[in-house]
Amino acid sequence: MEIRGPIQLPARREDVTLDTLDGLTLVGELALPETATPDATLVTLHPLPTAGGFMDSHILRKAAARLPALADLAVLRFNTRGTSSPRGTSEGAFDGGGAEAFDVAAAMDFVHEQDLPRPWLVGWSFGTELALKYGRDHEVEGIILLSPPLHRATDEDVAAWADEPRAVVALIPELDDYLRPDQARERFASIPHATLIEVDGGRHLWVGETQTRRVLTEIVAAVNPDALPLPTEWTGRLGH
Repeated sequence: MEIRGPIQLPARREDVTLDTLDGLTLVGELALPETATPDATLVTLHPLPTAGGFMDSHILRKAAARLPALADLAVLRFNTRGTSSPRGTSEGAFDGGGAEAFDVAAAMDFVHEQDLPRPWLVGWSFGTELALKYGRDHEVEGIILLSPPLHRATDEDVAAWADEPRAVVALIPELDDYLRPDQARERFASIPHATLIEVDGGRHLWVGETQTRRVLTEIVAAVNPDALPLPTEWTGRLGH
């Protein structure tokens, strides 16, 4: 069976809640390899909730559906404050990336409480702003930025990563609505070790199986390259 679209591969999946220091409960899901010990952990940060972003935004949902089985990765998804999905609604209200610092911290506290290995922040659009602004405050191996708009993350937020030994990987769509490769090279120039991956034909929302596979491949290349190449077919049973 070809791995594409909404196909969900086997994993241990559980609904989880995250508790913030300002007293909110956030809803989420943790997906773990079905039998193996995870090699690393993806802590995902979704796109802008006021524009329809949530923990089920398709790239993050497909990462959770596929990567525990294909790359031995744990994937944590959650709704930031005030965000709803079929999983439920997180308490609180959208704060434009300010109080969401508490949400990132709650996710990282959960990762440490569960003793999940080698956490990476994976942000998409608005989620990249949270990763850039707050990722340095936590024990992560690196950050992966999908379609960073660099609206709320200032030049100072970006430059603060210059002296960090941790990885900064950014996927820049050729046809992005907000930040295209030429602009991205300029805006990220303050981080000498940043890896910018320019995706020909890519768009901000990464629509289509070709773009989905490219994004998931680049995530795995950063986090667990031994799992490459990712299979495109699956012969076992499907997940739940």
